[in-house]
Amino acid sequence: MLVIFDLDGTLLNTVADLAASTNHALEHCGFPTHPVEDYNYFVGNGINKLFERALPEKARTQENILRIRAEFLPYYNLHKADLTKPYPGITELLDTLQQKGIKTAVASNKYQEGTAALMAYYFPEIHFAAVFGQREGIPVKPDPQIVHDIFTQTGCDRQETLYVGDSAVDMQTAHNSGVISIGVTWGFRPRMELEAEQPDYIVNTVRELSEIIEQHHKNKL
Repeated sequence: MLVIFDLDGTLLNTVADLAASTNHALEHCGFPTHPVEDYNYFVGNGINKLFERALPEKARTQENILRIRAEFLPYYNLHKADLTKPYPGITELLDTLQQKGIKTAVASNKYQEGTAALMAYYFPEIHFAAVFGQREGIPVKPDPQIVHDIFTQTGCDRQETLYVGDSAVDMQTAHNSGVISIGVTWGFRPRMELEAEQPDYIVNTVRELSEIIEQHHKNKL
């Protein structure tokens, strides 16, 4: 059995560091900054889309996006763990799944280097079967390619897979991949966004998530 997790807003609350790093880049390039809460809606579709959304509407050119990116990446690489932390109960859940022999993987629209670094930093004892972020030449979620790549690496298939995320993009990714979808309400997006995508489950707590995973694990045994 395999459980695929989104990263930002699902495993880790990263929004404050993403906001601080993007604001740093915006200010350096002469653009207005945003309050942290705005970033709940800017993130989720990869960092270039984050920068596009953060820029003033008339400044959303490819040139400006690349300028922001050039300032953001070195700053975020240094400060990505200043305020970021796992959601309560997540580390314990991952440890429990590992003890039970349930494979775990990460599918994120965060750039690959940042995704891998955060997983290694916050969950050093967890042996993820695959950790994939946004990679050059690979379409971002909700395209299912990232899930297919996880299947290839883990040897698992859609019949034995659950996908856990906090946004419409995640639920669409699960639907496009043909896997069971679980929306979590503790992340960046409101419950109604999840409901609109009609996931198989919506959970409010890590305990509820754990119970659903356990139920499917028993059914596979």
